Amino acid sequence: MAKKRAVKRKTKSKRKTKAKRKTKAKRKTKAKRKTKKKAFGGYSISFKNRDETLEQVFGKGNVAPSEMTKKLWKFIKSKRLANK
Repeated sequence: MAKKRAVKRKTKSKRKTKAKRKTKAKRKTKAKRKTKKKAFGGYSISFKNRDETLEQVFGKGNVAPSEMTKKLWKFIKSKRLANK
């Protein structure tokens, strides 16, 4: 059997330059700054305790997405579910 030769491999140094350290530190601080913000604008619609089915809101036939939106808003406004 042939003997295996010991191969010297170059190892990269684990030292980081100052610039790399700074960018990593900046990334961490930005991640910490992000907190949950309160929702801004828009409507708050509550469907809590509603007994209507989808058939009652949209009808029995096929409905296009644009018609669904119109019927949904008509339902919301008629039942006064939207609060701004």
